[in-house]
Amino acid sequence: MTRKVNCRKYRSELPGLDRPPFPGPQGEIIFNEISKQAWEEWMSHQTTLINEKRLNMMDKDARQYLVEQRERFFDGQDFDQADGYVPKSG
Repeated sequence: MTRKVNCRKYRSELPGLDRPPFPGPQGEIIFNEISKQAWEEWMSHQTTLINEKRLNMMDKDARQYLVEQRERFFDGQDFDQADGYVPKSG
């Protein structure tokens, strides 16, 4: 049976993650509040941001930037896109 969560991004009940994406309180919050679909979309967007903005994940500021963008993404706020990025249509 698939575990369901009330997804914070989509504001509806959707299948949840199988386990927290990382240890600690933030991982538990994501596990309990974010759907598998929203998490997969975030992971794709995060990869785009890291690559296009050439973020160094050893840099604390870059990691904090991604945390802030992740929260904005899940809360339905405006979040950064990669410079010059044009999403695929249809």
